[in-house]
Amino acid sequence: MSAIDGEKLLKRLPQVKGRLKPNAMMSSLTWFRVGGPAEVLFTPQDEDDLAQFMANLDEDIPVYTVGVGSNLLVRDGGVAGVVIRLGRGFANMAVEDDYKIRVGTAALDMQVARFALANVIDGLTFLRGIPGTIGGALRMNAGAHGGETKDVLIEARAVNRKGEIVVLSNADMEYEYRHSGAPLDLIFTEALFQGKAGDAGEIEKRMDEITKAREDAQPIKSRTGGSTFKNPPNNKSWQLIDKAGMRGARVGGAMVSQMHCNFLINEGEATGSDIETLGENVRAKVKETSGVDLHWEIRRIGVSKDGV
Repeated sequence: MSAIDGEKLLKRLPQVKGRLKPNAMMSSLTWFRVGGPAEVLFTPQDEDDLAQFMANLDEDIPVYTVGVGSNLLVRDGGVAGVVIRLGRGFANMAVEDDYKIRVGTAALDMQVARFALANVIDGLTFLRGIPGTIGGALRMNAGAHGGETKDVLIEARAVNRKGEIVVLSNADMEYEYRHSGAPLDLIFTEALFQGKAGDAGEIEKRMDEITKAREDAQPIKSRTGGSTFKNPPNNKSWQLIDKAGMRGARVGGAMVSQMHCNFLINEGEATGSDIETLGENVRAKVKETSGVDLHWEIRRIGVSKDGV
């Protein structure tokens, strides 16, 4: 499936209750605002709709799951196969006994933090500093400001490639720094988090501090994908990038942020290729100056315009 032909692929797909959109431009769905089309974009109505679709989908058709595109770079040639984006049917939030919170994976991390505050539940405040969805947080063990997903997760619910519902414990997720060892074919639909008793005033104060810290240190109003590279052991990526002299470096319409140089920015006319090439230039320069290999934290999917 090398060529993007959504109308042709659409004829091979199972019927759904949700929406199937051929040749859907991914640039409108990512924070970088770059990227070619998804061959078909599927927005399932609910978990049952998703499970039935997966159970009846031909095995040779690739599947990719995306959230709000905050940590995603789509290449200019687009994404062959089906891109699944969970919507309102997966954004539920509910309080359970003993300060637990059950949430759908399309819910924004910051929404969950605010929901916890509204119910005076502590322990989830760090989610205020993560610009993405709960699904992304589960997949990459997202963390910020002293907290990580693995610290609060009890279990995650998912649909696998066969359309089966599976439930994974915290241990099953095999969490490491910004990584989960859970099978890649899983599409997470729900998470159960363990919070704790707290004080509304103190929780709100910490959330305000996190908000201010992000506004002061990160280019959150720019077209960016968040932190570009994982922090290497005993190092911080931004310091290595700064030492390599790459703060403010450019390729086409892409630039390394002057404010925080572990952020790449689309200044308005960048292509996916510009951004990815700039990232690889940064990696090469850091390797040359510090001998450290930087690893992408931003997920990259799709093919370039020449089909690579």
